[in-house]
Amino acid sequence: MAAGNHSTTTEFILAGLTDKPELQLPLFLYFLGTYVGTVVGNLGMITLIGLSSYLHTPMYYFLSSLSFIDLCQSTIITPKMLLNFMTEKNTISYPECMTQLYFFLVFGIAECHMLGVMAYDRYIAICNPLLYNVSMSYQVCSWLVVEVYMMGLIGATVHTGCMLRVVFCKAKIINHYFCDIFPLLELSSSNTYINEVVVLCFTSFNILAPTLAILGSYVSIIASILRISSTEGRSKAFSTCSSHILAVTLFYGSIAFMYLQPSNVSSMDQSKVSSLFYTTIVPMLNPLIYSLRNKDVKDALNKIIKKRQFCISE
Repeated sequence: MAAGNHSTTTEFILAGLTDKPELQLPLFLYFLGTYVGTVVGNLGMITLIGLSSYLHTPMYYFLSSLSFIDLCQSTIITPKMLLNFMTEKNTISYPECMTQLYFFLVFGIAECHMLGVMAYDRYIAICNPLLYNVSMSYQVCSWLVVEVYMMGLIGATVHTGCMLRVVFCKAKIINHYFCDIFPLLELSSSNTYINEVVVLCFTSFNILAPTLAILGSYVSIIASILRISSTEGRSKAFSTCSSHILAVTLFYGSIAFMYLQPSNVSSMDQSKVSSLFYTTIVPMLNPLIYSLRNKDVKDALNKIIKKRQFCISE
């Protein structure tokens, strides 16, 4: 991402999470542990799904894609944040800032739509089980994943393209720990009305469209579950959805709080806390949510461990 002709700024300074020196080391250690957990958890989930033929189903195909998105999302943000904890002047060049913004948006938007796709998968599995293998064939699943990434690429390209037109002449300190849209717009020396309209339109679509798909899917799912006569059947159906509902609540709640409130109401400190949820905490929690609350994942892991132990004993 080359700097646009309209900008005279060559680098920015990231304010970070705090300006208190005594908190730098504890925060560094905390987020280092969080990032290690994110990498291990998501890579472990991708590897487990790849190795276990038992998990070669559409549901886990989408879950492995979600883990890849979470891994990339965290990697775009956290290493730079960790580096900034250890340096006095937290600078980032203009091209690096625009690149970070672009890929942050790609994977952030992709996660919104991936969660919607996963809800649709559960809807087909519970409400139309006889048509599941046809409705969620390998080709259909592949196209859904491609469309998820296309939505991310289109949204990120539009947002970043608009940002490249913004003039940054005087202020250089970004009051955030990474290059996000609103903190950058606050530094603008030019009119940002078009950018704000684009943010409102695209964010509303990228949040509301998947949210409506998720709500519609779960209304149908709940109606179908309530028609199941056996308690065991109801419990099993609910268990396949509970992890996804929790992941959706954490992710969409923090994103909606960040982007769907008026800029004059939003506090940057609140925005930083909200951003931490969907850039560092949610990517770490998702593998835990989908593994600890998922019998299939635990069974597949146990089978692989027993198989390895058997091979070693031989």
